[in-house]
Amino acid sequence: MGFLLHDQKNTMIMSFVLVPLLLILNMHYYMLPALADSKRNVYIVYMGKRQHLDVELLTRTHHDMLVTVLGSEETSEDSIVYSYKHGFSGFAAKMTKAQALKLSKLPGVIHVTRNRFYKVQTTRSWDYLGLSSTSLSNLLNKSKMGNGVIIGLLDTGIWPELEVFNDENLGPIPSRWRGVCESGQHFDGAKACNRKLIGARYFISGLEAEYGQPYNTSENDDYMSPRDSSGHGTHTSSIAGGSFVANASYDGLGLGTVRGGAPGAHLAMYKVCWRLYGGVCADADVLKAFDEAINDGVDVLSVSLAADIPLYSEVDHRGSIPIGSFHAVAKGITVVCAAGNAGPRAETVQNTAPWILTVAASTVDRSFPTPITLGNNQTIIGQAMFTGEDTVSAALVYPEVSDLMPPRNCESLSSNDDWMAGKIVLCFASDYNQSLLNDAILSVKAAGGLGVIVSRSSSNYYPYAMNFPCLQVTYETGTQILYYIRSTSNPQVRLSPSRTHIGKPVSTNVAYFSSRGPSSNVPAILKPDIAAPGVQILAAIPPFDETTTGAFAFLSGTSMATPHVSGIVALLKSLYPDWSPAAIKSAIITTGLTSHQSGGPIFAEGEPPKLADPFDFGGGIVNPNSAADPGLVYDMNTENYVHYLCAMGYNNSDIFQLTEHPVVCPSKQPSILDVNLPSITIPNLKKPTILTRTVTNVGPVNSKYKASVEFASGINVAVRPETLIFSSRTKTISFSVMISSAHNVNAGYYFGSLTWTDGVHVVRSPISVRTEVGESFF
Repeated sequence: MGFLLHDQKNTMIMSFVLVPLLLILNMHYYMLPALADSKRNVYIVYMGKRQHLDVELLTRTHHDMLVTVLGSEETSEDSIVYSYKHGFSGFAAKMTKAQALKLSKLPGVIHVTRNRFYKVQTTRSWDYLGLSSTSLSNLLNKSKMGNGVIIGLLDTGIWPELEVFNDENLGPIPSRWRGVCESGQHFDGAKACNRKLIGARYFISGLEAEYGQPYNTSENDDYMSPRDSSGHGTHTSSIAGGSFVANASYDGLGLGTVRGGAPGAHLAMYKVCWRLYGGVCADADVLKAFDEAINDGVDVLSVSLAADIPLYSEVDHRGSIPIGSFHAVAKGITVVCAAGNAGPRAETVQNTAPWILTVAASTVDRSFPTPITLGNNQTIIGQAMFTGEDTVSAALVYPEVSDLMPPRNCESLSSNDDWMAGKIVLCFASDYNQSLLNDAILSVKAAGGLGVIVSRSSSNYYPYAMNFPCLQVTYETGTQILYYIRSTSNPQVRLSPSRTHIGKPVSTNVAYFSSRGPSSNVPAILKPDIAAPGVQILAAIPPFDETTTGAFAFLSGTSMATPHVSGIVALLKSLYPDWSPAAIKSAIITTGLTSHQSGGPIFAEGEPPKLADPFDFGGGIVNPNSAADPGLVYDMNTENYVHYLCAMGYNNSDIFQLTEHPVVCPSKQPSILDVNLPSITIPNLKKPTILTRTVTNVGPVNSKYKASVEFASGINVAVRPETLIFSSRTKTISFSVMISSAHNVNAGYYFGSLTWTDGVHVVRSPISVRTEVGESFF
């Protein structure tokens, strides 16, 4: 059973669940309209590392600090929203701006920030990535399908009764698990959880405190519980770790077996996003979810959320995701986040902290060809998700206007255009605004139209938000159809149902909407890190009928790409439980695919499309089987992240609150270029620059690697030493890279790579360099 969207009771799915379909499911960072007392807002008081392990004493300390500012115990009890006491220390509380300023000056307080809000950002994809369940030699089966690993998700909740969350053949719940299955509205914790879904919590106090009144679940069509009413969290959960469900499809399209990347893993849902104003997630709630997840014992955190551009600097640290993820990574938890859906513009990538694994979205080799037969018997192939067996035949119309008037593009169509009734409409899209296009298509339907042919520049099809015949063609094809309309007095057309096609000639591309680098706040840190399938991903959603145990939808967005990588991380964690988050991240980045498996290049969608580079997909398209045997890894720990924080200008006291030991940054600010990342990015190469990296051998003990460099003309890269020899005594080796430029003008970035190979393993680091020549005008 499959659906593209909910109807009737769940009408808000068009603005929330199908937001990834509309390609805008990344989070927008903004202040909630204040309905509460405008002088009292929620502030997050961040105190860094816990100074002791007694959580009750820690909570008492938080209350005592509030009392010193607010004046009474009673006011303090009424004001506090959350006490953060597991992964780090701090609290969220209601107070005035003046009180927040006073509290920020108390000893032990790193910073006080205003509570802010976010909006939220398969049958083929796993086989496409080489993780077929029928192969005994791939990562999926070597890792026992992620057996014993716990994937936590910060999202919109989960629909636990679905078949994709059954626990058949799963092992016992790990003894280290400390989480709970929290009951709430329409969610019985004792029944909802099993050996697949082992934990479920919800966090809304930060939202309600800022909003100033209880959240109305009836008005917002939501549940005061971990239950998912929108579908986003259910979809991402089933991608990351769903169980096998055979014969899944969307009304026959994409038919196959749906499962998650790590079907043997356990899941834990942390609901932080709510359907107020179309869907918001409060900073205070997100930070509390990180705190609890760290204490619960998750191994991986999948966070399909992101902040708007411009980003806060790392020094500012106002966002909950950088703070929460830092503490999670310090505890050995890999945090996987969405790159955002603000592409194809440059410098739009989000979640840019170096300890986060940031995921871009790519397409898969699947399409849905749909015949368009014109009245002259010419058949043209479009793309659609037009299901069923019946064809639709009608007159074909185009909104012709005088040359003195603006053209009637798709976005201008209105339900008042009665000339569309009973006809199929051809229109040309003027903008890549999926929401406006959906509104236009709804207008055609409301006006009595029988279908729409949308002509747009994007070569890839992104589903539209209604069960209505809507086909997409290129501008070139649309122009051919328009020529036919203008050549006859009675143009006719027949639309036939879509079919599923897998394999050649469908190519892999970086998705149009996927946010691109370089990072706008830390351009020397390459982001995104990797790309994964995020277009037309078939996975579970809440059903129309609550008695149904199977409902599936195609959704698109970096929100869908993120759990693909989270599932792969779970497999790697199961196979290598001692690997650090940085080692796992390195293995994924250095083994990414930069060309099709058939040998052709990977393109990045845009206007116009171009060859993909590291700012589009980081290390490339995720390649899980190679990541399971990377040969070498660029490992990091808290000390390396301290190097990064010093390079970014944090003061010693702030860094001390984040770490396990006192920190003194060197008097000479260290170079951010020496952070031991599996990539090299130099945004302002002014003179020959030398940087260092250290690799750890995780392959055969006795190994010999040789370096090779690929780069555009004019950029010179020298590696010393050029050969690395590992043995039982030598497991880690440092090397230097000198990069210089022969260019004497300022231009854009040049791209290349540094690869270490032993004849079996290929360890590739992407390099991005921009020459900067000093300007002299006098």
